Amino acid sequence: MHILLVEDDQKLADYIEQGLINAGHTVDHITDGSIALAASVTESYDVGIIDRMIPGIDGLSLVKAMRAANLALPVLFLTSLGGVDDRVDGLQAGGDDYLTKPFAFPELLARVSALGRRPPIQGEELTLNYADISMNIAERKVTRAGQTLDLLPKEYKILEIFLRNQGRVVTKNMLLEKVWDIHFDPKTSVVETHISRLRNKLEKPFGDTILKTVRGAGYKLDMG
Repeated sequence: MHILLVEDDQKLADYIEQGLINAGHTVDHITDGSIALAASVTESYDVGIIDRMIPGIDGLSLVKAMRAANLALPVLFLTSLGGVDDRVDGLQAGGDDYLTKPFAFPELLARVSALGRRPPIQGEELTLNYADISMNIAERKVTRAGQTLDLLPKEYKILEIFLRNQGRVVTKNMLLEKVWDIHFDPKTSVVETHISRLRNKLEKPFGDTILKTVRGAGYKLDMG
C-alpha cells in the first residue's frame, strides 16, 4: 500500500517508516499538516497515519479539511492524546481508527492493514446505503426513508460499522474495538445498551426490525 505518514518526531517516524517498508509498503513521510493536506489532494494514498500535534495545521484540522474536500482516505490517528474525549474528537473529525503512543508496532501494522482492506470510497460513494437507510460520510448525516436520524457519535459509529459490513455478522468484540478502542471483553452491557438506543431511533419510528441479533454470534443488518 501507499501510506501517508504525518509525524513530526523524526526518530519515531523513521522507526514507523522502516517497519512499514519492511512489511512491503511505500511511505511518504511529511512533518507539516498543511503540506500533508496538499499532498493528500495530489497523491493517491491507501491509508493515512496522522499525529494530532503537528506543525502547520494540527491533525484534527487536517482530517476535517480532507473530509470537507471529499477525500475518503482511511485515517489512523497515532497520538499521545489518549483520553476518551480525545478519541471521540478524533473519530468525530473523520478519523477511522485511533491508536495511542506508546504502541506495539505489530498492532499498528494490523490496524493499517485492516484500514487498507476497506473498499475505497470516493466521490458519490461517500454515501453508504442499505435499504432506505442513507449515511452521508462527509456531512455525518443519517436518514431513513428521507427522515433525518439524530444519532449520538457512538450510535453513528456503530451504524457505520454495520453499513460497511452489510451481509456479515458484526461481533460484540468488533464493536468494542472499533467504537470504544477496547481490545478485550470488559463483561459489561455497554454494547447492548448502545444497540438498544440505536434500535429505538433506527427501527421504532418505522415499525420494523432491521438490526437483527444473531444468537451466539453478534448482530447484522437484515431486512428479511
